[in-house]
Amino acid sequence: MTKGALALLIHGGTDNWSPDRWKLRFEDVCRDRRVILMPATGVDPSEVHYAAVWKPVPGELAAFPNLKVIFNLGAGVDALMADKSLPDVPLVRVAVDDLTNRMMEYVVLHVLMHHRQELYLRDSQAAKRWAPKPQWPAGALSVGIMGLGTLGIRSAEVLKTIGFRVAGWSRSPRQVDGVNCFAGAAELDAFLRRTDILVSLLPLTADTRGILNRDIFAKLNHTSPLGAPVLINAGRGGLQNEADILACLVDGTLGAVSLDVFTQEPLPADSPFWTHPKVVLTPHNAADTDPDEISKYVARQIARFETGEALENAVDRGRGY
Repeated sequence: MTKGALALLIHGGTDNWSPDRWKLRFEDVCRDRRVILMPATGVDPSEVHYAAVWKPVPGELAAFPNLKVIFNLGAGVDALMADKSLPDVPLVRVAVDDLTNRMMEYVVLHVLMHHRQELYLRDSQAAKRWAPKPQWPAGALSVGIMGLGTLGIRSAEVLKTIGFRVAGWSRSPRQVDGVNCFAGAAELDAFLRRTDILVSLLPLTADTRGILNRDIFAKLNHTSPLGAPVLINAGRGGLQNEADILACLVDGTLGAVSLDVFTQEPLPADSPFWTHPKVVLTPHNAADTDPDEISKYVARQIARFETGEALENAVDRGRGY
C-alpha cells in the first residue's frame, strides 16, 4: 500500500531555512513515503496527506484535498492561523528539547548580558575607558517571564538555578517549583510591579497582540540596581508596540531591550533599532530550528498518527496555540 506523500512548503529566504536542506533531512527519515518540495511539477495534490511548513503562502495548503495533518516547523503558529483557507485538519507545533534548550540559552544569555552591564562595558571598550561600576549579585534582580509554556518553564528553571528571583505570568494558573507564578488579567499588575527584567515568550493571539506597550512598561519595577527595567522579547514581533518601545527608551521608562522579533521581518534598513545604543538586536534566531531533530520529530508524529495514536502538541485553534 502506497503511503501518503509529505509536502514541504518552506519560505524562509535565509541559509538556516534552505528548502533543499530540509528536503534532504526529510528524505532520510521518511524513506517509506514520497517527500515533495513545493512548488513542484507533475504532482497530484490528492497524493499529499501531510504537510511540513514554514511561512506558507495563504491558500497553498488548501490545494491538497486529502491533507490529514499540518506540521509547523517553528514554534509560532500565528501566521498559519491567519490563513482563512487553512484546511480543517490537526495542526501540530514543534516541541522538542533542541528548540526548548536553544530558547533557554537565548533568554539566559540576554538576562545575564543586562545583569552584568554588558552594554556599558562594550561602550567602555569602544571608548578605551577603564571604569568598572559596582556589580550586584543575581539575587538582587527579579526576572519575570510572560508565557509559562515549555519554553518559559525551562528558562525559568535555569535562571532560578543561577540565583535570580524568578516569577512567571500566564493566562491560566501554572505551578513551577521555586517560581512565583501569576495568572490572568487580575494578577498581571502584581507580576509587573516585582519585575526588573521582563522576558516575553508569549504566543501571538488576538489577546496578546500589542501587549508589550507603554502601559505594561510603566508598571515594571523602576527601583532595581539596573536603574530602569529591561525588556527581552523572543516571542513574536506582533506582541510589541515598537513605537512605544523606542519612546520608552528615550524617556527612561525602559533602560534597555533585547529584541529577536519584529513586526516586519527582515527588519528594514532604516529602522532605528539597528543603531540604537540601548538595543540588542538579533535576526529572529533565538531558537533556530534544527532540521535533523525536527524532521525526526515529524516522522515520529506521522508514525503515531498512522497507528491510531494521538498527535502530540496539537494546536488548540480556539486559543491560537
